[in-house]
Amino acid sequence: MADPHTTTDRVLARLLELHPKKIDLSLGRVERLLGRLGNPQQRLPPVIHVAGTNGKGSTVATLRACIEAAGYRAHAYTSPHLVRFHERIRLAGQLIEEDALLAILEECERANLGEPITFFEITTAAAFLAFAREPAEIVLLETGLGGRLDATNVVRPAVAAITPISLDHQAFLGDTVAAIAGEKAGILKPGVPAAVGPQPDDAAAVIAERAAAIAAPLLRWGREWRCERGDSPDTMRYAGTRWRLDLPLPALPGAHQIANAGIAIACLEQLGGFSFSESAISAGLRRIEWPGRLQRITRGPLAEGLPKGWELWLDGGHNPAAGMVLADAAKTWRDRPLDLIVGMLNTKDAAGFLAPLAPHARSLTALTIPGEENAHPAWRIAEAARALGIAAQESESVEIAFRDIIAREGPGRVLICGSLHLAGVVLAENG
Repeated sequence: MADPHTTTDRVLARLLELHPKKIDLSLGRVERLLGRLGNPQQRLPPVIHVAGTNGKGSTVATLRACIEAAGYRAHAYTSPHLVRFHERIRLAGQLIEEDALLAILEECERANLGEPITFFEITTAAAFLAFAREPAEIVLLETGLGGRLDATNVVRPAVAAITPISLDHQAFLGDTVAAIAGEKAGILKPGVPAAVGPQPDDAAAVIAERAAAIAAPLLRWGREWRCERGDSPDTMRYAGTRWRLDLPLPALPGAHQIANAGIAIACLEQLGGFSFSESAISAGLRRIEWPGRLQRITRGPLAEGLPKGWELWLDGGHNPAAGMVLADAAKTWRDRPLDLIVGMLNTKDAAGFLAPLAPHARSLTALTIPGEENAHPAWRIAEAARALGIAAQESESVEIAFRDIIAREGPGRVLICGSLHLAGVVLAENG
C-alpha cells in the first residue's frame, strides 16, 4: 500500500530546493509571494504572535488549550514538526488534512514561479493562505527563528509575546543575549500589548528600550503580572493588570511551565473582544498537550520493554537554558538514578547543554541522530560528557542504547534528550 503522505512529501522536497540556504533571514521574498497570493496575512482573525528562545511551543500549546476550553476556534502555526509536517499547521484546532495541505502547497509553488525562497518562507505563506480561508476566532503564530526578519513578522498582531531568551542560533541572531533579544523584540508593534516572560537583565533592557521607542505596552513577568505556585502543591496563582485567578498547575511537567502558562494567560488578558472565565482557563491548563517536552513515554515498543521500576522520558530541549530546565526536573527525581541518551545537532553547544545535568546523571549514552546531516557525531557528545565527569559511551541507535541501559542493575529513569529532531525520530519509531 502506498504511503498516503508521499505526494505531500514530494512537494515539500521540491520546496526545499528553491533556495540554496536553509536559513536566509529576510522579509522580501515572503512579502513578494504573499502579494501574488492576495496578501492572505491581511485577512486573518486576531493574531497572538509568539517569539523567544525557550517555551514558545509550550506557550502556544497553553494558549490553544485555554482558547478551545473557552469555546473558541484557534488556528496555530508552529515549528519544527516532530513526526509529520502537518503538525505545523492546525486549522480550527485540527491538524491540516493531507488533501488541503497538498492543495495550498502546490498553489504557493505555482505562485512563486520558481524564484528563490526558503522552505520556511513558502510554508509560512501556505499557512497564512489556509488560515485566511478557514473560519476561526484567533490565530496563534509562532516565529521560526528570531523575530525581526522572521517570515511570520508580516502581520500586525492583536497581542505579542516574548518567552525567555537565551543563547541559541548565534550564527543567525548574534552571539550575545542582548543581540538575540534585539532580534526577538522585532515582533513588537506600535500600540500592540506584549506579554514578556522571565528574562536575563540584558535581554529585559533591550526589550524595554525597543518597546519604549515604538510605544508598545509591555506586560512583564514580575512587574505587570505574576504567576506563581499557590498554597497547595497542585495550584498556582495569576495576578495581572485586571485578573486575579486561582488555577491548577499546567498539565505540562516542570516548574518553568508556570511562567510559560503565565505568559499565555497575560496574552489572553490583553486580548480584547473575547471572554475567558477562570473555569475555562483552569480547564485549558489541565488539558495542555505538547509532545517531546518532558514527555513521559508510557506506550509503544520502548515503553513495553521497560522492566518494573523503570521510567522513560523524552525532551527536545537543546541549549544551555534547556539543560538548566532539565536539571531542575532532575533535582526532583531523587528516587532513582538518571541515565541520559543524547543526540544533538552540530550547531548546538553540547557542553553547555550537558553541564547543568552533569551532577544528576549516572551515565550518558551518545548517538549520532539517524538521518540528520547536521548531527553532532556521537564521539564528540561523549567527549563533552566525560570532560564534565559523566560516565559516557556511544551507541548506534536509541533502541540499542535503551536496551544496554536497562540491562544494568536496579531500576532507573532514562531521559532521551538533546534535540527536537531526535525527539521526532523517537516518537516516529515508537509509533
